[in-house]
Amino acid sequence: MIIQAVALSWALLLSQVEGQKSAPPSRASSQEENPDGNPVNLRNPGDAQAPSQGSAPTLSHSDLTGLLTPEEPRPSLRYDQPILCTRLPSTKQVPTGEYRMQCDPVTRRCLIAPANELDSSGEETDRPLLRTSYCDRSEVSAEARIQEGYRFVPAIAESPPGWYRDEQGRVMQFNFDLHRRMYVGGAWAPLKRNGGDVVTDRIRVDFGIQTETPGGADDHRLHRFTFLETEAYVGESSLDVTLLRYDFNVERKVPLFRITTFFGEPRRFDVGLNLGAWVEVLHQESIEREDSELSLLTWGAVHGTLDLWHSEDLVSFVRLRAGPGLERDRTHAMNTLVPTAALEGDFSLDADGFHHLLFSAEAEEVLMADRVEGRPLRPQRLKARAGYELILLAINDQPLSLVVDARGVWRSDIPHVDAKWEWSANAGLRVSLWAPARRSAPLASAR
Repeated sequence: MIIQAVALSWALLLSQVEGQKSAPPSRASSQEENPDGNPVNLRNPGDAQAPSQGSAPTLSHSDLTGLLTPEEPRPSLRYDQPILCTRLPSTKQVPTGEYRMQCDPVTRRCLIAPANELDSSGEETDRPLLRTSYCDRSEVSAEARIQEGYRFVPAIAESPPGWYRDEQGRVMQFNFDLHRRMYVGGAWAPLKRNGGDVVTDRIRVDFGIQTETPGGADDHRLHRFTFLETEAYVGESSLDVTLLRYDFNVERKVPLFRITTFFGEPRRFDVGLNLGAWVEVLHQESIEREDSELSLLTWGAVHGTLDLWHSEDLVSFVRLRAGPGLERDRTHAMNTLVPTAALEGDFSLDADGFHHLLFSAEAEEVLMADRVEGRPLRPQRLKARAGYELILLAINDQPLSLVVDARGVWRSDIPHVDAKWEWSANAGLRVSLWAPARRSAPLASAR
């Protein structure tokens, strides 16, 4: 009996344990699991889940304007920094959605500028921007920038040094190098001789090609070239044309003399000689005065130069120049030697090249000449000049400038013409057909 009772008790106990193991786990009757383990609301399975708090905004057609944070004044993209070409949602002003973008990872700020020019109403045209830098299309997308917390700021596209871009995206040059250009111009050039009447019907026509280039990294020189420098006077047979002129100046890094003084603490003074060269090839000069004419052809001249002062970039200078030239007197069919000494200066008065000043004083003497009736055996020439050029405006980015100068000439080499001072005042306009920005031109965004 006892054994049967124990066996019955164990059987009842085992049956209760197995029933508990087979029962499903307890869950709310309104939910069940998806295969990925996330619960689904069975009461309204068509309802979407609510978005999580603090999620980043998305880039869509309707919310681009809301993502913009305008700044005043409107900033500009930097020409010297990387730029991304990207597509953003189209808007009424920029239907193509094509932008140039430049982002700063520190401030989380992206400058965006339309890739095409805008019209006067601020709407996009089909004209692409000119004079832009290279843009990269392999960067992170604009959507990714938004997810990273960047803000978008409307901006003006970049422009190269010496150029400016307005809010319509149109580019214009504001910096000009008048030492690198091809120019043509004209001026009214009245002439006054001592003891004579004023000649008021003289018109001067100018033409020339100028360029300059610096030396290498270890060559502190500036090389200048002038081609076909021409001055012709309408109303008289006067002409002055030079085929080629070359000169250079230099900044010597090693002083020629080191002077030390011992009045108080020792002090050292470095004295250098910045010597250069000046060469002229085929200079034709034709002069008409009263009833006499003189035609002179300089085969070549070689002068040494000494800079009394020059700017850091060597563009502006004051210098002495001296040396001989071989001249052909075509009127009297003889060759002569003409030594010359000159003091001359050339100044760019502002950083953008709008104001240009030059002056020169020159003395020449004609040697080894045959005797010519009506003039001395060793004729002399004195020349003085001061000029100023001001850029007034630009047409298609080609500067139009006002040119004024005053000149004085005294010469005794024209037969049967008394040596007297001649004075002329010239005023006219000059068009430079090629005048790039100066090598020191700043970025418009950095000014």
